[in-house]
Amino acid sequence: MIKFKQYVLTDEDFENLRSLIYKTCGIHLSDAKRDLMHARLSRRLRQLGIESFREYYQFLIRGDSKAEMVQLMNAISTNLTSFFREPVHFEYLTKEGFSEIFAGPQSSLRIRLWSAGCSTGEEPYSLAITLLKYLHLRNPAGMDIRILGTDISTRVLKEATSGVYSEDRVAKIPEPDRRQFFDKFKRGEGHYYRVKNSVKNLITFRRLNLMEPFPFKEVFDLILCRNVMIYFGRARQESLVNKLYDCLKPGGFFMIGHSESLTGINQPFEYIMPTIYRKKIG
Repeated sequence: MIKFKQYVLTDEDFENLRSLIYKTCGIHLSDAKRDLMHARLSRRLRQLGIESFREYYQFLIRGDSKAEMVQLMNAISTNLTSFFREPVHFEYLTKEGFSEIFAGPQSSLRIRLWSAGCSTGEEPYSLAITLLKYLHLRNPAGMDIRILGTDISTRVLKEATSGVYSEDRVAKIPEPDRRQFFDKFKRGEGHYYRVKNSVKNLITFRRLNLMEPFPFKEVFDLILCRNVMIYFGRARQESLVNKLYDCLKPGGFFMIGHSESLTGINQPFEYIMPTIYRKKIG
């Protein structure tokens, strides 16, 4: 039997690490997340051959630790997602949202959609499938349509980029859509589904820390930032919402998760319906 070193996460270690995480990416870890931090970071300490959480914290705050900060975010981030999660948003886009986006003054040139906090890719792929079905499975001539999927975790982005999912993760997608947008294949004893290029080619995945300045000057027709702000304190939520507002075209849509609300946040969005907002025109 292999015996692993047992690490002790002291109160000071926990406070130092969660303060660093909050400062770096805005994620607030409650006291209830202490066991999760201990379990996930213990594995990382073993990989690095580091003897204690205190030593790991000192390693993180050194000037040459940027790559390890990425690994820290990979370890502590929670990535609960599924295809067509919170379906009311996709229904709204099909019935109203896309028609308004494509009727805009720049619709013949560029359409830009952003899944902020895309996790393992189910959300941007769901968005692309919904869009392709709305367009009757074709990209109209003259249209430049792109979907950006971003996340702070390089671990989940690797999975998102591969576009490969186990059978249970696509089980709720109607069979005709699975045949239309996925290739089924066998790996070992299980069956898997690979997103087809007609969907993948619409999407670009990249790592992005939402608390840092955005590295692009793109403006979007739609931003989905769902079930992301629940990890942030109120001040960080307000800052992020206003940054995202500035990234939208006039009339552009902003969608948040059903466990989230903009109530009490100083922001300029126009309310459409619960969890759906729009940037004012003019």
